[in-house]
Parts: sequence; C-alpha cells; structure tokens
Amino acid sequence: MENQNEQFGQIYDQYIEKIYRFVYLKVNSEETAEDITSKVFLGAWKAYSAPDSKIDNIGSFLYKIAGNAVIDHYREKGRTKTVSSDILPEIADTESSQYNKAVLSADINVVKTAIQKLKKEHQDIIIWHYLEDMPIANIAKLTGRPAGTVRVMLHRGLKELKGIIQEN
Repeated sequence: MENQNEQFGQIYDQYIEKIYRFVYLKVNSEETAEDITSKVFLGAWKAYSAPDSKIDNIGSFLYKIAGNAVIDHYREKGRTKTVSSDILPEIADTESSQYNKAVLSADINVVKTAIQKLKKEHQDIIIWHYLEDMPIANIAKLTGRPAGTVRVMLHRGLKELKGIIQEN
C-alpha cells in the first residue's frame, strides 16, 4: 500500500500544476480552480487506489476528470465559461517596458475574449497544445481521436480564433 501512495504522490507532483492551470483557464477563479483541482485528485485517488483499478494513461484520465468537473461546476452554478488572462502575463518578460506590458495585457484580453467564443473542444485543444505544450499525439490519446483529426481541429480552432480576433 505504501508503494501505491508513493506512486500517486509522484503523479500528483507531476500533474497538479497542469491540471490546476487547465481548470483555472476555464473557471477564471483561483478559489474555484483550487476546489475543482482538489476534487479531481480526490476522484483520481479513489479510482487509482481501488483494488481492481486499471488506468492506462493517467494524464488522460486526470484531464478527463478535470474536464467533467468543470462541466459539473457550470451546471451547478449556471454560469458561462470564461478563460482567464490572469495567468498569461506570467509568460511575459518581466523586464518589459510599461508600454509593452500594456500592449501585452490588451492582446491577452482580446485573445481571452476570442477563446471564450470557441467550441469547448477547440478551447481544450488550443490550451493543451499551446499553454501546456502537449504534443498532438498526447492530445489525440486524451480525446480519443486520431492525431490527424486533432491537427485539423487545432487548425480550425486557430483559424476561427484568428477570425474572431480580427473582427474585434
């Protein structure tokens, strides 16, 4: 049993930030993201520690739980989905001038608003590929779709995103 606890501890350490970021970008609230992320790992632990547990791809499994938890959250609250830009400025160079920071902030808000208008599938694929740096093959496993389909969905999502941004 100790070995199982240690294994799950390593899984937790490996995925906690990724799952939190994924959830946070969808709920736009640190507190809510923390709550949902906790529920994700609690549910994962219950499944992982079950005597007859057989999880082939733990990353896919965690993202699936997280996606379902976000959907449940919105069903319970009756809110619309949002993508937060609060986390994105961390990507920016901290040495940038105030002007560059203002431009970046404005650009991030435009992208945030545009992402909110995409289909959930396209949102997820764009977040996983560009923010989580997840390869197409991993996204394909996660979604249960062929890699070619994921590439097409990513391309369509980006094309739609570009069109929405150009409209604004």
